[in-house]
Amino acid sequence: MHPLKFKPILKERLWGGTKLKEVFGKPIESDITGESWELSTVPGDISVVANGSLEGKSLQELIDSNGEELLGKSVVERFGKEFPILIKFIDAKQDLSIQLHPNDALAKERHNSFGKTEMWYIMDADPKAELIVGFNKDVTKEEYAESVANDTLLDLLNYEQVKEGDTFFINTGKIHAIGAGVMLAEIQQTSDVTYRVFDFNRKDKDGNLRELHTDLALDAVDYEKKDDFKVSYSHEKNEVNTMVDCPYFKTNFIELTENLELDTVNRDSFTIFMCVGGEAKISTAEGEVAIKSGETALLPASTQKISLQSTGAKLLEVTI
Repeated sequence: MHPLKFKPILKERLWGGTKLKEVFGKPIESDITGESWELSTVPGDISVVANGSLEGKSLQELIDSNGEELLGKSVVERFGKEFPILIKFIDAKQDLSIQLHPNDALAKERHNSFGKTEMWYIMDADPKAELIVGFNKDVTKEEYAESVANDTLLDLLNYEQVKEGDTFFINTGKIHAIGAGVMLAEIQQTSDVTYRVFDFNRKDKDGNLRELHTDLALDAVDYEKKDDFKVSYSHEKNEVNTMVDCPYFKTNFIELTENLELDTVNRDSFTIFMCVGGEAKISTAEGEVAIKSGETALLPASTQKISLQSTGAKLLEVTI
């Protein structure tokens, strides 16, 4: 199975803009496109191969017919024939809603879904652009509920100014929001379960307020102030630099000034490369693929050696 690229699944969002087209060349026609789903098996939004002999096949078809070859034996044993992560690029022209995601147990009980642990890599940020991540102090459930009822939730939240390269790990239960002027790469568990708790009282194009999930969120929020979200990682060039290693995904940062060979014979997992700067050619014994900033490639678990060819690419390497 050759290295795979997929057609982007583009999502209009109330807070979206046009940078996914202007910066990455995504084929969007809307002025409010907020997300490009790069790899997905979320029902109704299943990625389709865009290159090579498998062009036109869906990611789910490939998993169903070649599960262990594509995903890896250990991944199939753990997740069956579900692709366990969802890969996106996000353009926030406006602030996203204040939200959080339930853990695996709560998501399974309520929605028959995985929870949603995620991470963000900032690709571009306007001056003074911010994220909201967690609380600025420990709060009680009662304090939190009162702040939601009184429209004073913003006073309890922690704000982080961001720049290119900043990386954040958002575990389940952590209240968060992407701020206006931020473009980022997102890696998350395969789940579309979000509890929206405040949306700045915005209305959609039909004049309606978006649904809030304040009651569902009460038992899902982590009310402690924690400083566990900013990821510190090394930036050694032409090396594999660990960023995040959690039960749901492992992400490394690779900056290339010369070609790099990777031995993946014992990996037993698919490998994803998200290009977050420059461009690179990825070669294996089965074929090759070129990716540029804002593009993604999926390499099957059966791949034994990977050659990365570039003199300036920045890549996120994602495995299970």
